[in-house]
Amino acid sequence: MDTTTLPTTVPRARATGTDHIARLLGETAPVRQRVLRHPVYRDLTDLTAIRVFMEHHVFAVWDFMSLLKSLQRRLTCVEVPWVPRGDGEIRRMVNEIVLGEESDTTSLGPLSHFELYLAAMDGAGADTRPARRFLGLLTDGVPVPDAIAACDAPAGAAAFVGRTWQVVEHAPLHCIAASFALGREELIPRMFDHLTALDDRHDGRLAIFCEYVARHIEVDGDDHGPMALRLLAQLCAATPDPARAWRESAGTVTVSLRARADLWDAVSTAIAATRPTDH
Repeated sequence: MDTTTLPTTVPRARATGTDHIARLLGETAPVRQRVLRHPVYRDLTDLTAIRVFMEHHVFAVWDFMSLLKSLQRRLTCVEVPWVPRGDGEIRRMVNEIVLGEESDTTSLGPLSHFELYLAAMDGAGADTRPARRFLGLLTDGVPVPDAIAACDAPAGAAAFVGRTWQVVEHAPLHCIAASFALGREELIPRMFDHLTALDDRHDGRLAIFCEYVARHIEVDGDDHGPMALRLLAQLCAATPDPARAWRESAGTVTVSLRARADLWDAVSTAIAATRPTDH
């Protein structure tokens, strides 16, 4: 979708969910374009740069799942004893996205996309130790802010997780959905379009990474992205003050996109540090 053609004003009396999403995309277009046109995609010209990218990005792959599971926890029943909770259509959308993200069919068998990404890192020779240490700390009950500070994650990745966690812990439900829909699901296929040219030029070492990228372009673009946008529209419409909910959602999306742009800045800086300087 070309956000430059989107309407910026919609008469309130006839505004629909689609109108509100179009307006939100228009309002956040500058920071969105900062992400989509970031030079980091052009930096990925060798295995060293790709490894640096993956060692940062893996933490965004992890906290994507936390955004999603936060929605599932609040919109469906995941406790025992089970009781039907919420709207059936919303439950269906959330659970369908969870199915694909947490147990997708991959070349390695059923896996979460996070586990597939770790396998892709192993294949590329990237360092998975900070990400695995982070998981171990979480398993031991260490809170997320403490775990991300203690696992030797790159500073830019730790900052990104910290900002996502603020949304998960403190934002209203519709804002969590906004971050998920427009900070992730709608954006990811457009970001990953820049990575398709990587193909598998490096002796098969990027095969799983390319599978991961292709799968997200396909699933998020065709299915999960549209479902996440419908979910956002329904949650905003169900609030006592939908206009306020959409304004709050726009603020959250802006914060999420700025966090992504800052993460890409950190990756570009880290890649530059691996390359010889011209004296």
